[in-house]
Amino acid sequence: MPGGSEKVVLELLELLRAAEVFTSVYEPRAFGPELRARTVRTSFLDRIPGARRHYPKLLPLMNLAFESFDLERFDLVVSSSHSCAKNVVTGPATLHVCYCHTPMRHAWSAGALAAEPLGPAARVLLPRLRRADLAGAARPDVLVANSCAVAARIRKHYRREAAVIAPPVDVERHLGRPRRAEDYYLVLGRVVPYKRVELAVAACAMLGRRVKVAGAGRALAAARAAAGPGAELLGRVPDAERDALLSGARALLVPGEEDFGIAAVEAQASGVPVIAYGAGGLRDIVVEGETGIFHADQTVASVGSAILQFEELAFDEERIRANARRFDRARFRSAMAELILEHDPVGAAT
Repeated sequence: MPGGSEKVVLELLELLRAAEVFTSVYEPRAFGPELRARTVRTSFLDRIPGARRHYPKLLPLMNLAFESFDLERFDLVVSSSHSCAKNVVTGPATLHVCYCHTPMRHAWSAGALAAEPLGPAARVLLPRLRRADLAGAARPDVLVANSCAVAARIRKHYRREAAVIAPPVDVERHLGRPRRAEDYYLVLGRVVPYKRVELAVAACAMLGRRVKVAGAGRALAAARAAAGPGAELLGRVPDAERDALLSGARALLVPGEEDFGIAAVEAQASGVPVIAYGAGGLRDIVVEGETGIFHADQTVASVGSAILQFEELAFDEERIRANARRFDRARFRSAMAELILEHDPVGAAT
């Protein structure tokens, strides 16, 4: 199933119908027919045996891969970047708009780099990654951030301003589905270290609450170790089961700092409140006291306290659903089209 950045690409292709796609490594089975019907050009990395399964190990070569594309013939290039895609080299007459999910996490967070399967090379790579990332960040003509938090990171690390356009969310799919709240909390998405899933699981164990975790990843062992008798670690689930889990949850737990937080929008579209760490992109999504609540710290005690506070409050389901409408797909396409036309009204039209 495509993740948030892939969904941005698919939505941009709905806006830019004649666009070609350039990517470092491409696994067709991870996408639907929308992308398979397009012209997709890959870098030399895609020809390395095992690249599609082990692409994090190719991080030292990613910048070179994106710089290798010849894009001079295009009037408009739109990159969707959380790492090196923004580093493409465009022609002098080309408008390059970069939709930035975050400044390269591996460059600006030593912990994130250390979590990748690069071993002791991580510390040696850090200065070089930062230099390359700064050089690449100067190349786009326009930067777009997916949240106010990411715009602040761009300002800090790149010394550039970015427009803020939230990513597209298929809220219509969730708005009409009946709410049937059951007695469990839900954690949804990839189970990777920065998501801090183990905090949610441990807090529910401490309070004797049921919790379901729908997702898989390399931090699953930590979540399993923190689990109490009321925890269910479901792994990846089909879309229909995922929707049913959302509709039945008391609340969605988001203990990690998110760049944006698509699952939180989907939860609210389903009428489900959100209990989240009060930092990052969730600040753009959750209206505290109306569509969810925040906890101040990334600790088991802070998550547990927020759950107890939540259980003392009443939430209006329709108000929660209405808040999610701000992030629908049509709004994203309209905002991106307006931004592109503002910066190149003639070239964008052709």
